[in-house]
Amino acid sequence: MVSGLAIFLIIIALLVGIVIGYFGARYYMQRYIRENPPITEEMMRTMMMQMGQKPSERKLHQMMQTMRTQAKRAK
Repeated sequence: MVSGLAIFLIIIALLVGIVIGYFGARYYMQRYIRENPPITEEMMRTMMMQMGQKPSERKLHQMMQTMRTQAKRAK
C-alpha cells in the first residue's frame, strides 16, 4: 500500500512539474520576444533600401513604434 502511494505521488509531482514548466517557458518566451523584437531597425532599413526607398530616421522610428503597438495589442 505504501509503494502504491509513493507511485501515485511521483506521478502527480511529474504532472505538476510538466504543467508548471510549460507555462513558465511560455511566459518566458513571450516576454523575450516582446523585449527583443525579431526585426531590428537595421533590418528594416535594409529592407526599405532593397525596395528602392530611402529610409529616413523618422520613418524608421515610426514603423518600429507601429510594430511595437501592434505586438502589444496582439497579446
